[in-house]
Parts: sequence; C-alpha cells; structure tokens
Amino acid sequence: MNKAKWMTALAVGALLLAGAQALAAEQARTREEMGTREMVQEQEQVYGSQLMTPEERIEHQERMRAAASEEEREKIRAEHHERMKIRAREQGLSLPDEPPAHGMHQGMGTGPGGGMGKGRY
Repeated sequence: MNKAKWMTALAVGALLLAGAQALAAEQARTREEMGTREMVQEQEQVYGSQLMTPEERIEHQERMRAAASEEEREKIRAEHHERMKIRAREQGLSLPDEPPAHGMHQGMGTGPGGGMGKGRY
C-alpha cells in the first residue's frame, strides 16, 4: 500500500474513533440525566425523603428492590414510615399519620389520584 492510502486509512480511522468517543460521551450524559431524573422522582415518592440523607434513601431503595414479595415491601414501608414519623416529631415537623397508598402517586398521570382534576382548566 502506498503512503497516500495509509494516510487516508489513518485519517478515516481517527474520524471513526472520534465519532465513537463523542457518541459514548453523549450516551453517558443521557444515562446520567435519566438516572438523576429517576432518582429525584423515586426520592419524591419515598415517604419522609426530605428527612433522610442521600445514603439513607439509597439504602431504603435497595431494601425495597431486594424485597422478595409485595408483603415484604409493605413491611419495609411500614417500618420506614414509623421511623420517619419519629424523626419528624424529634425535629418539630409533622408528616401524615398514614403513608400514601402504594401506587397512588400524585402527578400528571391519569390514574387514581393523578391528573388535573375537575374544573381546573
């Protein structure tokens, strides 16, 4: 192969490598943004999350994911709810007496408890 062909092949390879690196960086940014959004959304759904450290939220989420059954998750939720009520009381704050019903998150969805409501717009 002559020198011109080698140089062309080298240039094409460098361009492909640069493109692959740019794509990988963009995918990493997207994953990071998605992870942050999911973490904030999940944090908002954890009862008393405003009273927890980031480490405690992560530990709680890991316990919930590791639970073998819905019954075990409900037990974890109930224990967590009691701990957060005590913590809130100690800090002079108040939380609802009952934890939110599982799956009944307030938001923009159209399921039970979600949506815009009657006559709002």
